Amino acid sequence: MEIGLTVGDDLDRLAASPSRFDFCELGVGEPTLVPGDIDRGRLTDALAGRDLLVHLPYGQRLATYVPEVNDAIVAYQWRLLEAAGDLGAKKAVLHATSADRDDVEFREVAAEQLRRVADAGREAGVEVVVENVGHQHAGLQLSVLGEMARETDTPICFDVGHAYMEAGNKAITRFLRDHGDRVSHLHCHDVRRRGDTHLPVGAGEVDYETVAAELDGFDGTVALEVFTDDDALLVDSAERVADRLGADF
Repeated sequence: MEIGLTVGDDLDRLAASPSRFDFCELGVGEPTLVPGDIDRGRLTDALAGRDLLVHLPYGQRLATYVPEVNDAIVAYQWRLLEAAGDLGAKKAVLHATSADRDDVEFREVAAEQLRRVADAGREAGVEVVVENVGHQHAGLQLSVLGEMARETDTPICFDVGHAYMEAGNKAITRFLRDHGDRVSHLHCHDVRRRGDTHLPVGAGEVDYETVAAELDGFDGTVALEVFTDDDALLVDSAERVADRLGADF
């Protein structure tokens, strides 16, 4: 198991992040950080030997009702994945969003869009992992995402805090029990039901003991998505997650 850190789209923040982490997950895409325009030397120096993962842009939805727009979305993600693969990125996180998550028939369009982007990643040598964002208006619900990922043979980025925000700790248990075998990447942070999110692990209400029980033997990647630049809090959160999952950090 590898434990890393999300750093947004800021190369300076990447460079300043604790060296103990195995990888950094860097946000890419317009208008701030386009992979093809990244200075390789600066990126290599900032990574300082750590692996690179990327988070694909989420300003546009994955699936719309307009075929031409869907083609453009796939082409855009394809371009970013090719550039990310050229930079050595191992995984790319993709938000599971749709123009209408409640339209059952439209889910076939969303599934095809997911399949196309995942295939683009495979061609680029980057594993696309689809992330649950069902707590958001456009995000596919956990149950829909799980079945869609299985149908399209796409690995999952399971965001523990997002799942809690969608339907509580019981939803975390249900999803991991049904689809834990598809989880390749984790986003870990803590949450409170009143709306506080991306807190240090241990500061909220997520039951990480349940996460550990349902992911026994997990050997994928774990990214802390804690919104702070306090190294001590980041390292403490990583140690807590590592302890729960039985990993070294």
